[in-house]
Amino acid sequence: MRIPLTDEADWDERTRKTLDQLQRLNIFRALAHHPDLLHRWLVFGRHVLGGSTLPARERELVILRTGWRCGSEYEFAQHRVLGRRTGLTDAEIDKVASDATDWAARDTVLLQATDQLIADHRLDDELWKALSQDWSRQQMMDLVFAVGQYTLVSTALNTFQVPLDEGLQGFPS
Repeated sequence: MRIPLTDEADWDERTRKTLDQLQRLNIFRALAHHPDLLHRWLVFGRHVLGGSTLPARERELVILRTGWRCGSEYEFAQHRVLGRRTGLTDAEIDKVASDATDWAARDTVLLQATDQLIADHRLDDELWKALSQDWSRQQMMDLVFAVGQYTLVSTALNTFQVPLDEGLQGFPS
């Protein structure tokens, strides 16, 4: 672990209140070394996670794929739990971490868009057109920002070597 996890003795009152609301997960305990960054980043993160125009199931599908493609077992583990809450099955969650092609057409386009955003940092005209068949402009914008947000988070988690929270299952075997 490159950035050790903080504990309550390290936190100011604002950070303690924030971490209490966030269940003191390891990601937040690591980021608490930089309280201003933590609090400012949470504003955007809350939009992507809770204020996005993407339906919750599809948002989680995209986040799981981003965690997988970015090699962030921590991100994948956290969103395995959240994905289940949105209706994703364990089989679907595990399938996100494969090259399976037997997804519904809408899911296939979302996964392809996620892969292309991570690989190329852009969407080509063909995928943009395919997305626009089922998704509004705001939803497509939220998709781009979800992949960007979770690519950033995955990069930080991997670089800081944040350990999985207790009891979570990471990547499929």
